[in-house]
Amino acid sequence: MELKPYQQEVINDLSLFLESVQETKDTALAFHNFWSAHRKTPLMPFPGTAIEPYKNNVPRVPHICLKVPTAGGKTFIACNAIKTIFDAFNYDKPKAVVWLVPSITILEQTIKNLKDPSHPYRQKINSHFGNKVEVFDKSTLLQGSGFNATSVKEQLNIMVFSFDSLKAKNKEDRKVFQENGNLQSFESLLDKNEEITLGAVIKYLNPVVVVDESHNAESDLSVDMLKEINPCFILDLTATPRKNSNIISFIDALDLKKENMVKLPVIVYNHQDKTEVINSSLQLQRRLEKQALDEEKNGGKYIRPIVLFQAQPRNADDNTTFEKLKEKLIELKIPEEQIKIKTANLNELKNIDLMSRDCEVRFIITVNALKEGWDCPFAYILASLADKSSAVDVEQILGRVLRQPYVMKHKFPLLNVSYVLTASSRFLETLDNIVKGLNKAGFSDKDYKLADSTAVEPARPADPLQQLTLIPSLGVTQNQPESDEDITSDIDVSRILVSDDYPEVESVSEIENTAIEQNEAFEKAVTEMESSGIPVLPNEIQKLVKRYTIKEVFKDEVEKVNLPQFYLKVPSNDLFSSGLEELPLEKENLLEGFALSKADTNIAFDTITSELYKVDLDETKKEHTPTFVRLDGVVKESVMTYLLDPARKQSRIKNFTRRIMDLIGNMYPIADKEIEKYINRILEDFTDEQFSAFANNEYTYKDKIKQKITALSESYAEQKFKDFLDTDKVFIKSSYSLPKSISPGDTAKDITKSLYEKEGKMNGFEEQV
Repeated sequence: MELKPYQQEVINDLSLFLESVQETKDTALAFHNFWSAHRKTPLMPFPGTAIEPYKNNVPRVPHICLKVPTAGGKTFIACNAIKTIFDAFNYDKPKAVVWLVPSITILEQTIKNLKDPSHPYRQKINSHFGNKVEVFDKSTLLQGSGFNATSVKEQLNIMVFSFDSLKAKNKEDRKVFQENGNLQSFESLLDKNEEITLGAVIKYLNPVVVVDESHNAESDLSVDMLKEINPCFILDLTATPRKNSNIISFIDALDLKKENMVKLPVIVYNHQDKTEVINSSLQLQRRLEKQALDEEKNGGKYIRPIVLFQAQPRNADDNTTFEKLKEKLIELKIPEEQIKIKTANLNELKNIDLMSRDCEVRFIITVNALKEGWDCPFAYILASLADKSSAVDVEQILGRVLRQPYVMKHKFPLLNVSYVLTASSRFLETLDNIVKGLNKAGFSDKDYKLADSTAVEPARPADPLQQLTLIPSLGVTQNQPESDEDITSDIDVSRILVSDDYPEVESVSEIENTAIEQNEAFEKAVTEMESSGIPVLPNEIQKLVKRYTIKEVFKDEVEKVNLPQFYLKVPSNDLFSSGLEELPLEKENLLEGFALSKADTNIAFDTITSELYKVDLDETKKEHTPTFVRLDGVVKESVMTYLLDPARKQSRIKNFTRRIMDLIGNMYPIADKEIEKYINRILEDFTDEQFSAFANNEYTYKDKIKQKITALSESYAEQKFKDFLDTDKVFIKSSYSLPKSISPGDTAKDITKSLYEKEGKMNGFEEQV
């Protein structure tokens, strides 16, 4: 499985931020520079906005956040981010990752998926770390099973914990901080007076920390816990960042819709009573399932649409409400095997694969038990059976109906959106809760549509805070007063249509028409996004990023302008075509045939002593200076001894080559094998003194080698381009249109007859011209 384009953008943002950290040696300044020079959304971090100045949560540890909506692939992004982070490190310890999750359900899922060699998560990590990867849960670590001072140096070590398991709140959790004879092999690596505990070993490993659903880990206790782990880098992933988050990447709903990750928009319909909600739910489920069957007959995938009935019990221990609702559905001739209850105290879904063709489940009765960690793309309809006088609280589980089955666009439009059915006289409050549910899933108020506009009551005064932010504070929900009323008592089964022979229900027709209309509108927005070339900005920062359009006087002329680009004719990738296709000329075309391994290795290493990295740390800025920045002259004696051990003379070149390869990182389109052979040739004639100097100044040496490779590749590409021109292999084609608007970070002084309302800041030469 490969990254979706929007996911690759997130990894690119992470990489650019890490580069900024290395350049500035100051995390706060790096954060500021990253945003002010952002390629798509340049802006200045400012208090009170979506992008505030950097918050130094854990001193000297970069702590950043990726905002990824529900169904956006947070875990897969994290799997790809690990390599990007380690590639940026001055790392002389074993590679270790502490992966923190908020619940036992997600803990079990994460461990299972990361351990499974056939799962895309593990396959991606294996490909990045040469299959030298081990995944540990807490019990395995405490036993020291496959976890010792030798093994940790030879592999990537991923340790998965729940937040609570590192807080030492009970006897079982305190074992992490108790002396442990199973970890005796780590004794020589720890301080002499330090007890050998799992906590001490993790602290020594100085791990990268990945915090999944990080909005659950903002308390002071959690921040203190992060400090105790002694992380070198903290990566938060969440759909709903908290106030202390340092966000470096956003994903917009349209990006997910474009890649068919989500069922958006959410179609909302308010009914007169709970009977109508059930009636519409059953009718709509049957319509969706009929379309799903037709879809499959026409070559589509198997889908069995599921309804989530959200019922409010009289109190926390009351299961009779759910049982009575189940009885009502059975009374409507719905087979019992199609109905399951999932609450905190009763789980009839255990060990059931809802995606299986053999599964019969079409209706799930719940409250808020289907929270983080529960995913079933077949869930299409959320039907609330709350009391009519209540505002429907769908905030906790709305995200459970958003994931798109099979991550593909379905032929029938009704299968590409999701539905919320309610019966509330306080519908505006219900809509507020739907917006909160969308916010909690990482989306906004733009991502739902009303199917019944008449259902909205007169406007009430808006909450100013809600007007200011799309990410509301997630405080503790007030307990609803207990009621003796049975929520099923006012459900009139005689009014519910259980056969397809009955005439179509008006509400269902309105829902379907709205779904088709709004799905088309979403599709149109996606198409316009692709054709305009203008990046879609996430809702949080739309108002912060200033866009400047082409001046009205020039618009007609600009529409006629198509600037020339170089193109190359290449064999078509179409299975049904044997001809040529025209593609824009890319750098990789100019590096075809580039044999780096045979290129010259003349590099002036003798001048390096005068070019060493010099970094004077301002005492007032130490808290912002990350522990992992690349500094020469800090190679530990133990590492030097290992690298220069005479007994390892035969493997010395191999060790240094691997180290430099890690530091250089990806230089696509130059193959890693070519780079490896080239570095081997450079090191072949090195003396012990040169290797020693290399080990102490590896970043400077790395820069020299990378600069040489870049110069060689650019020289080759330049000559190749001239050859292409001489032999007519490239040609010019008018294909580039000027963007309708631009978003420069800094703007220039007003220029007479400038094309855009404002132009980007210019250097001295540009201003003179």
